[in-house]
Amino acid sequence: MTDTRNRRGASRTEAIMRTTLELGQEIGYAKLSIEAVAARAGAGKHTIYRRWPSKGALLLDSLLSLHESDLDYPDTGDITTDLRQQIYAAIDLMARPPFGPLYQALVGEAQYDPQVAAALNERFIAPQTNKTVARLKKAQDQGQLARGFNLDLAMAILSGPLYFQFLITHEPLTHEYVDQILDSLFAGMGPGDV
Repeated sequence: MTDTRNRRGASRTEAIMRTTLELGQEIGYAKLSIEAVAARAGAGKHTIYRRWPSKGALLLDSLLSLHESDLDYPDTGDITTDLRQQIYAAIDLMARPPFGPLYQALVGEAQYDPQVAAALNERFIAPQTNKTVARLKKAQDQGQLARGFNLDLAMAILSGPLYFQFLITHEPLTHEYVDQILDSLFAGMGPGDV
């Protein structure tokens, strides 16, 4: 009985998150509502509110369900190759609907909703940052990066231009742009520097 109820609950959760992504893509985040998701998913709005306190929280879970392992770091032994491969995967994810446009909306929502901001940081941004810094640390320990280079700063330098272009200028993120960022960064933090 409990197993059947758990399967039904998981199925209901998946349907609600899938519907959230579909509706978000169709009508945009601003027009998205818990009521509209409930109606299309065939769920009660109270069912949704029991699991998610806001549409921002619902969107966050829905988006995170899309990427699970897409952004894991490779470890080829070459930090530049690994960063390039991981960042390509990240910008490719952001370039395709529904993730990109809805992620932009979620970051916007995080500016007004402290709970969404904290959850986004805890569940997506901080884990990705930690993975990047860990990969940079390993490369530093292997002599591929300057010993004294601040790895948290390296992370900020890597992500800043990407977020600026993605959120502020809305210019497309391309592999060529990533290559320019990496070339510039590694010119300053190679093993012969700092």
